[in-house]
Amino acid sequence: MDDRPIGVFDSGLGGLTAVAEIRKILPFENIIYFGDTSRVPYGGRSPEILLKYARQDVGFLRSFDIKAVVVACGTVSTTALPQLKAESDLPILGVVEPACRRAVKMTKSKKVGLIATAASVRSGQYERTIAAIDPTVEVIGAACPLFVPLVENGRYRVGDAVVEQIAEEYLAPLREAGVDTLIMGCTHYPLLTEVVGKIMGEGVELINAGAEAAWELKRTLTATDALANEREGAYKLYASDITGDFAALAGQFLNDTVPAVEGVDIDQY
Repeated sequence: MDDRPIGVFDSGLGGLTAVAEIRKILPFENIIYFGDTSRVPYGGRSPEILLKYARQDVGFLRSFDIKAVVVACGTVSTTALPQLKAESDLPILGVVEPACRRAVKMTKSKKVGLIATAASVRSGQYERTIAAIDPTVEVIGAACPLFVPLVENGRYRVGDAVVEQIAEEYLAPLREAGVDTLIMGCTHYPLLTEVVGKIMGEGVELINAGAEAAWELKRTLTATDALANEREGAYKLYASDITGDFAALAGQFLNDTVPAVEGVDIDQY
């Protein structure tokens, strides 16, 4: 047993969808979450800058004597995860491989769609990961750069004409390509599940990358006998910039009334 907390980070609020899944699957775990809200989104950054930011994010989380890190950011998972793992003596888990394994398992048409940030799509990491599992599966990717700012501003509900129009433009090529499984490769995107599902249709399986990472975390902690003792876990939120509506939006991501959010000068790490 290991009661040390789990560290989770993302470029902004999106990683809270992964926190919500971890709390469902591992309710006894304590969680420290960091959202780099002063530098969101990460999706358009260079690999060098992304690695710098990710190292700082991990450095901050490690100040809490954590037992594992979940990189709840598709962009960092596709561009910097190998370096982060090589530099750490802790388990560091991303969102790419678990989502890819699930997608390969679910697809019947052998056509898997991917929606993610521009950096994630450019990296080709999803394609390489899926090819290593099943080289007969085709991946059709689409960069969706406007999804993160829309979600961060609360624009993710069915009936919102702006988000529905943008989603239709992004998703139409994937629908026309005949994908039957769609990886939502950014942890912001689960809030768009209803919008995406409406456009893609009932026959398309949506893969929540944050949820798959949470299951991978459970497998990892179980294998290393590092699960927490069976008492209700708690979570603490930190951010590099706290706007007036941060707590309200965080509550929507977590489906909970959030505790106080503390600010962090991330440049110190």
